[in-house]
Amino acid sequence: MISAAWAFAMHSEAPNEPLDPTAEAAAGQRVRGAGAVFTMSLTAGVVRENHVEEFDEGRLIAWRPSEPGATPPGHLWRWELDPLDDARTRVTHTYDWSRLTDEKRMVRARATTADKLQASVDGLAALAERG
Repeated sequence: MISAAWAFAMHSEAPNEPLDPTAEAAAGQRVRGAGAVFTMSLTAGVVRENHVEEFDEGRLIAWRPSEPGATPPGHLWRWELDPLDDARTRVTHTYDWSRLTDEKRMVRARATTADKLQASVDGLAALAERG
């Protein structure tokens, strides 16, 4: 289960609307550690660079998105996977906007509530259970 969960978490900011604006993440982008940058195209046609701040293969990834070439404005997405046994994994998905400096992003940040993050975790669970 953890490999399916990891694959899913590595390819999306959040898998369910309204959080998931991700249209695609280009193939061949391999995160190997903190400091890596991977890109995604959003459904609105906008490209985001995602600056990896925390990484532990198969267990943790956290990144700060930004416009290409720009300094990230401060919000952080994090997925943590903790195997409980051979069939179950505890998944923690957080969105930390405590360092967000871009006023234009505050409305969306405030709208990213616990129930929306839980919907992303539920989408991940459904994908992992399908195998």
